[in-house]
Amino acid sequence: MEENLRLGDTVHLKKVHPCGGFEWEIVRIGADIKIKCMICNRLVMLSRSDLEKRLKTVTCNHPSV
Repeated sequence: MEENLRLGDTVHLKKVHPCGGFEWEIVRIGADIKIKCMICNRLVMLSRSDLEKRLKTVTCNHPSV
C-alpha cells in the first residue's frame, strides 16, 4: 500500500492504543515516521514499512494543492 502521507494528516491504525485511541497525527516524516496519539499525546516513531502495515485509513487535514 503506497500512501502519500503529509504532516498534519490523521491516520487510523488497525489496533487500538492502550489509552483507547485509534487516531494518530503525523508530526514527522522521513525514513521513520513519528505519530502522536490524539487522546494521550504519546509520541511513537515507526519505520515507514511498519506504519503501512498497521495503517487502516488516512484523513487529510490540509487543503488540496
